[in-house]
Amino acid sequence: MASTSRPKTTTELLLELEPVVATELDRHLATAKEWFPHEYVPWSEGRNFDGQFEGEPWVPEDSKVTPEARDALVVNLLTEDNLPGYHHEIATIFGRDGAWGTWVNRWTAEENRHGIVIRDYLTVTRAVDPVALERARMTHMEGGYQADHGEKMLHGLAYVSFQELATRVSHRNTGRASGDPACERLLTRVAADENLHMLFYRNVLAKAFELAPNDTMRAVTDVVKNFQMPGHTIEGFLRKSVVIANAGIYDLKLHLEDVLSPVLRQWKIFELEGLSGDGEKAREELSEYLGELDTAATRFVERRAERRARQAAREGK
Repeated sequence: MASTSRPKTTTELLLELEPVVATELDRHLATAKEWFPHEYVPWSEGRNFDGQFEGEPWVPEDSKVTPEARDALVVNLLTEDNLPGYHHEIATIFGRDGAWGTWVNRWTAEENRHGIVIRDYLTVTRAVDPVALERARMTHMEGGYQADHGEKMLHGLAYVSFQELATRVSHRNTGRASGDPACERLLTRVAADENLHMLFYRNVLAKAFELAPNDTMRAVTDVVKNFQMPGHTIEGFLRKSVVIANAGIYDLKLHLEDVLSPVLRQWKIFELEGLSGDGEKAREELSEYLGELDTAATRFVERRAERRARQAAREGK
């Protein structure tokens, strides 16, 4: 472990992390596969809407995806729509020069494809009400985006390490729950990108643990304890998130077992040596919080199973 006699400044950490950023960028570019949004959209299903071309207005019966997947698709797309805000935040935190700047721009270009392909799919297949979707987009984007952690670089790295994986899980499970093979296929493609993004950030933060273990541990704990998806400001997010959780698309159990635990395990959080002071305190806080989260997640899953059993019993009468 590096000496922790004096806390490193953000500028020092950015410079010391630059070589691993360059390495991870090269790995990402060698691994990422080129793909085209138009190839994942069933264009032949499209027809005119009412308005300028005097087509047919949207009606709920037009949608062939499940109601739960419909809510998840809207949340996922509106989250992707706030890309300008995300770009501003990470460019401000990581900078626009060198390997950091190259990564920020590459990441933004890849993320932009996600919004393009999901919106095209939703519009062409009439999966959701396009008028309501556009109004929701305007409302959400007019609210802007500001990272909960502000301009704290290590907090930013920790957040995206978890958030990218959370987004992957959400997209993948939304596709499975949609009931439409085309939807599942395109969201599987999007989820693959998100996984590569997670690997980049996760590996960079692993190096940060070597350079500044105590500060990095504090950042990870703060982020885990206060984690919110970037779309939490979407109008009606709470109602939609309950629907999504009840459908098993994304819930506390998945958040703990498929997002938090794998990343923390990769960093060997509870085997790290060299922590002291606030670093060790942060690790203790994290352990306690994970225990509380596991209890809450288990309780939610049990209650959901009970609700489903009661519903099945009622329908069976």
